[in-house]
Amino acid sequence: MNRENKRRSFEKGYYKTHPSEETFTCKVCGKTVVPTGAGTDHRNHCPYCLSSLHLDNEPGDREANCGGVMEPIAVWVRKDGEWALIHRCRICGALSSNRIAADDNPMKLMSIAMKPISSPPFPLEKIEEMTKLMGGEGELKW
Repeated sequence: MNRENKRRSFEKGYYKTHPSEETFTCKVCGKTVVPTGAGTDHRNHCPYCLSSLHLDNEPGDREANCGGVMEPIAVWVRKDGEWALIHRCRICGALSSNRIAADDNPMKLMSIAMKPISSPPFPLEKIEEMTKLMGGEGELKW
């Protein structure tokens, strides 16, 4: 480890104000991730499988002691229309929000976004019954 990398690893809050220029191997899919192509100076997840590592308690502080895999569980749309990923740590359950990157896998993003639609928390057959109870016609026309 050269002196600059050693200094960065111990300087509190370094990643809040400095770009992340490190290449890393994803702990989930094993692919090499480079900082270029993300559209941001702060690459924080794999663009292939969208997984991350639990490194921060606050963005850029590198103070999390967990180190668990942060799996992408949902997407949400910010006020400005930008999409962000919700990650959950497999070890401690911590949740975090991360902006999507320009080179993120669009099919993986869409599959995460569509998960609630494709797997609703109730049987689809109940929609007709619930609609009738609410005063609508309630018939599904296929």
